Amino acid sequence: MLVVSNLEYGGAQRQVVELANHLDPAQFDVRICSLSSYVPLADDLRRRDQLHVITKRFKFDATVVPRLARLLRRSRTDVVQSYLFDADIAAFLAGRLAGCSLVVGSERNANYVMKKRQVVLYRWTRPCVDMLIANSHAGAEFNQRVVGYPSGRYRVVHNGVDTGRFAPAPPDAMRRELGIANDELVVGMFASFKHQKNHPLFFRAAARVLERFPRTRLLLVGDELYAGMHGSDEYKREVLDLVEALGLRDRCLFAGNQDAVHRFYAACDVTVMSSHFEGTANAVLESLSCGVPVVATAVSDTAMILPDGRAGYVVPPGDERAMSERIEALLGDAALKARMGQAARDWILQEFSSERLAAKTADVYRRELQSGRMRRSPAAVARPRAADHHARS
Repeated sequence: MLVVSNLEYGGAQRQVVELANHLDPAQFDVRICSLSSYVPLADDLRRRDQLHVITKRFKFDATVVPRLARLLRRSRTDVVQSYLFDADIAAFLAGRLAGCSLVVGSERNANYVMKKRQVVLYRWTRPCVDMLIANSHAGAEFNQRVVGYPSGRYRVVHNGVDTGRFAPAPPDAMRRELGIANDELVVGMFASFKHQKNHPLFFRAAARVLERFPRTRLLLVGDELYAGMHGSDEYKREVLDLVEALGLRDRCLFAGNQDAVHRFYAACDVTVMSSHFEGTANAVLESLSCGVPVVATAVSDTAMILPDGRAGYVVPPGDERAMSERIEALLGDAALKARMGQAARDWILQEFSSERLAAKTADVYRRELQSGRMRRSPAAVARPRAADHHARS
């Protein structure tokens, strides 16, 4: 059972779908439980009947835990893995109440500011958690500093991308649909409007690029979070104000959230990830899989998933000059862009496909279940004790 806060257009949510779609059905009967009825990504599931919804009716809805525990018992769940804070706490407690053999947490980011109440609850529920899978080494190190699981409980499995869906495609149809002229260049950014994504850096670098390549369009795919969560609505307004101040509005195409997001990469000559921090950025993997080079900030494990100088470029965080120079290098050299695009596609097929994600995750599950170290009976876990945490470390 993969438990997630919702299935909106987000990176963690897309990875839940990829994992559910690619774990071997001969070995795993995979279910998903969303704590919200907002589930647009459910349309990407190969089996819609895999999805359960246990609606969190208000911010601190304690009834989620017993309702989730009943679902886990009814479905005879062996392994429960959670994604995002409210799903984490609910799944940790419910997994123990239901007597699941393996309770797994996730860390999807790195070096962000965790709220005090989140830290308190994560530390309080530590005895309920057998292990944590991070999607980056930086994320695992960050989580250990803040939450404090023993180092032996962490595993790293980088994100994966559906290489059949995210594949190179001719640009003409998508460019016509977007109204982009044949002689225009396109720089894309695929990201929700969240502070972490650092859109201002992208736009300031783009303003420099336009000085040299004035026939460049800026394609923005993504929108604010559902109901403006985490201040994303206010952040979007600030970004749009900056766009106006820089005089870029007439060069921008704001496409919003897209169900068929893969189609939009074909329109791009290069894409950019300008984030302050990340775990493993789906947009980087998706762009590379589509054969589109990426210029990205050197945060978290970016240098591991984006071979610098081979499939794109990695630049220092916050350095708009370095970012603009690397974008210009690709826009100004068609042969370089084509060579990097092919290398990008080959790299993803080799290392970061959804099949690789599923195989690596399945291997983690099997190893932990077979070891027997993590298993405890329901009676033994009804009242987790601090001593259990030390004994199992």
